[in-house]
Amino acid sequence: MSVRSWLAGRTLRTRLTSGVVVLLAVSCLGVGIATSVTLEGFLVSRLDQQLGEAGSRLDVSSEQPATPEGIGQRPPPGSEPGIQGQAVGTLAARISKGSITQAVVVRDQAGEVSLSNVALSPADRATLLHLVPDGPSATARLSTLADYRLRATKGRDEDIHITGLPLHDIESTVHRLQAIELVVFAIALLLTGIAGAGWVTLSLRPLRRVTITARKVTSLPLSSGAVELPHRVPETDPRTEVGQLGAAFNQMLGHVETALEQREGSEARLRRFVADASHELRTPLAGIRSYAELARRSTEEVPEEVSHALGRVESEAVRMGLLVDDLLLLARLDAGRPLEQNDVDLSRLVIEVTSDARVAGPEHRWSLDLPDEPLIVRGDEHRLHHVVGNLLSNARIHTPAGTAVVVRLANDPHTTDRVLLTVGDNGPGIPPELQTKVFERFVRADDSRSRAKGSTGLGLAIAHAVVKAHGGTLTLTSDQNGTEFRISLPAGNGSGGGAPEGSARVS
Repeated sequence: MSVRSWLAGRTLRTRLTSGVVVLLAVSCLGVGIATSVTLEGFLVSRLDQQLGEAGSRLDVSSEQPATPEGIGQRPPPGSEPGIQGQAVGTLAARISKGSITQAVVVRDQAGEVSLSNVALSPADRATLLHLVPDGPSATARLSTLADYRLRATKGRDEDIHITGLPLHDIESTVHRLQAIELVVFAIALLLTGIAGAGWVTLSLRPLRRVTITARKVTSLPLSSGAVELPHRVPETDPRTEVGQLGAAFNQMLGHVETALEQREGSEARLRRFVADASHELRTPLAGIRSYAELARRSTEEVPEEVSHALGRVESEAVRMGLLVDDLLLLARLDAGRPLEQNDVDLSRLVIEVTSDARVAGPEHRWSLDLPDEPLIVRGDEHRLHHVVGNLLSNARIHTPAGTAVVVRLANDPHTTDRVLLTVGDNGPGIPPELQTKVFERFVRADDSRSRAKGSTGLGLAIAHAVVKAHGGTLTLTSDQNGTEFRISLPAGNGSGGGAPEGSARVS
């Protein structure tokens, strides 16, 4: 996982704290490397000075001839004139005629300081032979002595003298410093992380207030109705970025509140106009229907074309009256006028509406699936009758002859205080592009067909609004195998809890 993807899923507080800790860790690493390198360089330079002093004092290799047995034998007693004042571990070697004739080291054995011969491997001999006489000191690792600082000088007899001092103390000192720095830096990083998290949290508190205010605003029902936006971000210093953000956010909320007030006023005026117009249209429509009926009842002979025209006038007046009633009902529901609250026997209501639908659409196959006991809901019986009638009329109009329509009524199996009413058919289904807006006003699946059959596109919108006013929900499920509308309503006091033990099916 990349750093970018890791940061993408973290909060601003975590990212800022992590950034501070990472920057401090990089700084600590740089300080640690710099101090280690500086200390090591200083100690090595001091060791080089000691190496020069040791080389001038220790001339065992030049004064003591090699033993007949060769390298690796201990010099005879009394032949150690340069041991005094030398540090333990000091190496002295002699190169004569291109070969190492002697190599000894100062050792401390049981409190007695003495010289011991050193057994050199071929790699060690090659390292010593490659040293440049009177050149700079060099660091090398000898197989039997570990790391050494070596220096070569020319003797009076043209031999090359090599002096070496161990680097063990320097390495130990540097490692000890690194261990101390590691502990100190780890504690510093931990404390900085904790303090940084607290400081970042404190610094981001104004931004958190903006987030809390935005969350409260998003929980408000802004889609419709009168909406007030009392929430505002507490004012902070406008010179800071968070202060500027809070001021801009408050100004935006003010604009949104003004726009919502204007929208609500416009919708209220529109609802009032629709309600007033619908109410005023009822009287002339009633007059048109009455005069049309009166003209058709005349005892005098009326020409056929006039009789047909009067029939069309009467039919269109009826249709327009239904549209006016629907618009008036929607206007009242939008205005939030309370509905009647009575106990409604939903079982009886469903039976009555289905019987009416069977008479209106005998070419369809109508079925009822009801529980053994009546189900009671609390609401307006007339409006609920209108809802179920709209759903059955929709199934009858928009499905071909022979379609099976099933009306089911039951207690909600998931809760004891809800009643489910479903109207399903095995017709061709509703196109997917219309399913998301089928409950909107003046939406028709087929304009030409719907107009011919008298649909106004308000039936499902009215059903949805009435169910919502009753505290229920109306949902749709449709595919090529059929369509099902599901109504969920709060159960009344007379409904039994739980699923029924049996059910009755009437066809």
